[in-house]
Amino acid sequence: MRLSIIVPVYNNENTLARCLQSILRQSFRDYQLILVDDASTDGSGLLCDRYVQADHRVQVIHKKSNVGLSEARNSGIRKAHGEYITFIDADDYIAAGTLEALMEILMVHHEYDMLEYPVWERFGHPRRQHRLQFKATAYDNIDDYWFRCKAYLHSYACNKIYRTALFSDVRFPVGRKFEDIYTLPQLLSRCNYIATTNVGLYYYCYNPAGITAKASGSDLNQLLQAHLPIVGKLHAIDPQYTNAHAATYYAHVLNIQLDVYERLPHCKLSLPVLPYRSTVKLQLLNLLGLQRLCRINKLFHQITGKHRS
Repeated sequence: MRLSIIVPVYNNENTLARCLQSILRQSFRDYQLILVDDASTDGSGLLCDRYVQADHRVQVIHKKSNVGLSEARNSGIRKAHGEYITFIDADDYIAAGTLEALMEILMVHHEYDMLEYPVWERFGHPRRQHRLQFKATAYDNIDDYWFRCKAYLHSYACNKIYRTALFSDVRFPVGRKFEDIYTLPQLLSRCNYIATTNVGLYYYCYNPAGITAKASGSDLNQLLQAHLPIVGKLHAIDPQYTNAHAATYYAHVLNIQLDVYERLPHCKLSLPVLPYRSTVKLQLLNLLGLQRLCRINKLFHQITGKHRS
């Protein structure tokens, strides 16, 4: 079997059929489809059972209690028998022909351990939906993929196909928000080749009740903590602090720290101050220090009534 597709399901009665039909209508057929019903309280569980009865490739795991997205994915990984794994969320879907196009690439390039494909981000949002495109590029250097391709901005578990062996000792962290950003660096450290492609399309549908849209200060602090181990390695990666891509990444993490302080002002400041100065904000960081910059940023937003989205 070439591919295992894992779909976590929790109260997705209104979108599950759309998701599953987008998979079952794919021209590529050599897969197992693993549905993980995370103790849904709507009709999702019954809908999963109907698809199991209708197609032998579909399996379902019914959880007796709600375990959360990470453990739902982990349960699917334990049942996966395919050479490759991909994840599709139950409120999302994929375009026709996506799987065939991606698996053809992997048939030609056996060396690829992970393949990332285009995604409509926040699809359905009236103002912020955005189609994220990639060039057909192969990376044999993890740092190039992380910094130059800005993988940290699209660290989704979905819109990627992984060699199943990468998950031999990697699982999604249970009980954490933004679990993707914790897991992707671990998977990348086990990759020899990572590739991006311009074929296929994942529809990451906007959900106003989702984790990202409703992130609290504590949630954002978990996101910050996930980035800190990588920030801690920047000196080894960029000892002169002159790499523009590394500076852009550091500025991104600084913005997360500013958001955390704004929502949790008594939370301990975690971000180390590094001598990047490529933006005004980074220059102010080195001039004023992190705590003062956090205070000024918060005061500015209080005065202007503006907050970063």
